[in-house]
Amino acid sequence: MALYTTEIASDQIASDNPIHQRLLRPYQLIADSVKGKNVLEVGCGEGRGVGLMISNAKSFTAIDKIEEVVKSLAVQYPEGKFRQMFIPPFGEIADNFYDVVVSFQVIEHIKDDALFLSEIYRVLKPGGKAFITTPNRIMTLTRNPWHIREYTASELTKLASTIFSKVEMKGIAGNDKVMEYYDQNKRSVEKITRFDILNLQHRLPAFLLRIPYDLLNRLNRNKLKSGNNSLVLSITAEDYLLSESPETSLDLFLHLEK
Repeated sequence: MALYTTEIASDQIASDNPIHQRLLRPYQLIADSVKGKNVLEVGCGEGRGVGLMISNAKSFTAIDKIEEVVKSLAVQYPEGKFRQMFIPPFGEIADNFYDVVVSFQVIEHIKDDALFLSEIYRVLKPGGKAFITTPNRIMTLTRNPWHIREYTASELTKLASTIFSKVEMKGIAGNDKVMEYYDQNKRSVEKITRFDILNLQHRLPAFLLRIPYDLLNRLNRNKLKSGNNSLVLSITAEDYLLSESPETSLDLFLHLEK
């Protein structure tokens, strides 16, 4: 399935490895929370974490906007339910049914983020939990034209608190190896963005930036791999750490309870 841009990191492309492992880590961290539970994943993508969750869950349902993805995952995991859907709202997903809702790296793509969180609240059982990740804007190196917005820890906490009474903000941080890659990436990106003297990355409409963003991002990732292949390939999911300091983490990791 030819799905991958640099926005949808692949476990099959070597230069994507640090990003793939970063995106995989939250699924590992919630593994115990989904055991024996009715689980809904909102925005499952190509199914990076489906295998980890579906083997432990009582029932597993996933929704995504890409029909090709949904059909492929339905064949690969016949024990699960996969539905194509543009969100929010969450269509005919039942009220008060799910013990756990998972939505990783999705909310930054959603125009009506308050409705998105309200729908998560609606489908959760009383006492149910939701886990959400999204990039920490403070640590983002450039504007991502695929994202409608990004958040700081305080901004997302404030938004979630208007809907959920129990809100806990954590982060996904990196060890020394990960941060070495981050620093190399930052220096490399700065060499590219220094030519943007008119600040076009923030002034142009997002749709005009997507193709050059993807081309330059892929070029940069390949360059980092060529320059330090052993570092890029050696990073594993365990090199990403659950952090109590979301403000300085790479990703925000929001824990919610209904």
